[in-house]
Amino acid sequence: MKDPNSWSPRNLYNLWRRAIDFTRSPKTLLKQRWISKALVRAYHGDFILNEKIFKRWYLPDTLPDVRPRQHALSSNGDLDAFAGRTEQLERAKKKAYDEQRKGLAPVGSLMLAEVERRIDVFIFRCCFAHSVYEVRILVIHGSILLNGKKHTNANTRLAPGGTISPGFSKAESESESSDSEPKTESSDPSQPKPPVKLASTKSPLTPFNLPPYASPFIFIPAYAEVSFSTCSAIYVRHPTARPGYSEIPTPYDADGEVIRLAWEWYPKVHPRTRSKSQMAREPENRRVGGPQLRAAGTNQGHRCV
Repeated sequence: MKDPNSWSPRNLYNLWRRAIDFTRSPKTLLKQRWISKALVRAYHGDFILNEKIFKRWYLPDTLPDVRPRQHALSSNGDLDAFAGRTEQLERAKKKAYDEQRKGLAPVGSLMLAEVERRIDVFIFRCCFAHSVYEVRILVIHGSILLNGKKHTNANTRLAPGGTISPGFSKAESESESSDSEPKTESSDPSQPKPPVKLASTKSPLTPFNLPPYASPFIFIPAYAEVSFSTCSAIYVRHPTARPGYSEIPTPYDADGEVIRLAWEWYPKVHPRTRSKSQMAREPENRRVGGPQLRAAGTNQGHRCV
């Protein structure tokens, strides 16, 4: 059973029950890679129905190198003390020791960074909807604003600085609620006035009830700046990783066997050849200070704008 991005208790139970351990598995290495790829695709991007589109537009050619630059440390203590660099060198040595103790950064999970850039996935990570499919419905119906403009393409990949907000304002919702109230005043003075009703304490806002077992999914990634008072969010930067920590939300170990074997599956079958006709079909990819690539249409549920 697939594990889509949702707050469903069944989804949480399936993730808890599923234990993957290939240490003593009788399966071949090719079969282990295929199973890992299927698990990763089931959680990350199962709404991207076409596997060829996922491999062509949402997988990097290579994994990024996030290792910090190594600076040569001086061994002359007298010269460092004379130059006033003793404290700076101590911090550098402590940082190098911590990085060596934690190990390398889990860059394998960064192969999913392009999926996390999608507007539907980003809104779900901001805890504005129960599932990615609910977000796709809101985007396609024009209920989401991207940088202050109505946006109906759920396949768009955001650029740093992109702002997400609802397609209606609080003033509009209050005016609609006031217009819907019946008018009791009469222009004829001879008619008796109806009895005055007490003001109702019922709020026009829709009550929010947190679904059961949703607490494991209630978190905000580091690359998102969310304001629940205005129901808006900013895509600050692209996800990254550092030793012992990855910003990609995933139920699997960011540096575990499932992520590693999934990445090992794709390089051999990853179509890197992208002709001009293929580039014309790329989903919208927003970039800072560069051209925005738009597509005429895709096979992912609706036509791209």
